[in-house]
Amino acid sequence: MPTPLSAIQFTASSAAPDLPRLYQYPESPCLRVNFVSSIDGAAMIDGASAGLSSPLDKKIFGLLRELADVVIVGAGTARAEGYSGARIDSGARQLRVERGQQPVPPIAVVTGRADLDPEHTLFTSTEVPPMVLTSSEAAHGRKQRLRDAGGDVIELEPREGHAVHPGDVLAALRERGLGRMLCEGGPSLLGAMLRHDLVDELCLTIAPVLVGGDAPRIAVDTTAVAHRMRLAHTLADGDGSLFTRWARADQEK
Repeated sequence: MPTPLSAIQFTASSAAPDLPRLYQYPESPCLRVNFVSSIDGAAMIDGASAGLSSPLDKKIFGLLRELADVVIVGAGTARAEGYSGARIDSGARQLRVERGQQPVPPIAVVTGRADLDPEHTLFTSTEVPPMVLTSSEAAHGRKQRLRDAGGDVIELEPREGHAVHPGDVLAALRERGLGRMLCEGGPSLLGAMLRHDLVDELCLTIAPVLVGGDAPRIAVDTTAVAHRMRLAHTLADGDGSLFTRWARADQEK
């Protein structure tokens, strides 16, 4: 596992840190979450996260996908952010194969009602079929349309007030050998994962802006929790953005 570091600041004219080493997965299985927020905690501007991102944030976003076995996202975020299949360049594909991974990680969409459009770019602009983790009680016709569109539909039994329990989502992915998991949101999905103490790591970019308004936080749920984390590393670039990685406090250093 990467050694915890103090803040590392760099600019375009200085040598950048070894990002693949800093962000390598400590172990498998591991659930890593990636978000961006403003200084005052807004996870979005005008309903999307793009306005908070920066060139280095986009680079780290791509790297985290390159390192993951699977990318998890809630259906609402997939729609709002215009998701399609993951894009992995040839060099990264070779490294993935050498690590025993698929060349391209699938996108795993969590939706209790199978509420996805089979014409969405998740299905029409991808190299690998998206995974759809949905409830066994979702409408059969919806699930069949997603299967007809090429989706790998995985049905889970509702429990504990969840149409799709986040713990069952992770278990289903682990059963398929996808232990290095990357969740990209949204806030409701992360909130449910926090409620059940499922998060091993959080990669959080803090954009140097104040937003105000009523934008959601990175995690939203009816139940508040307090899971202590420790700082694994902090990076700062020339535009004032901070890039942090947090690990469970009980995880070995």
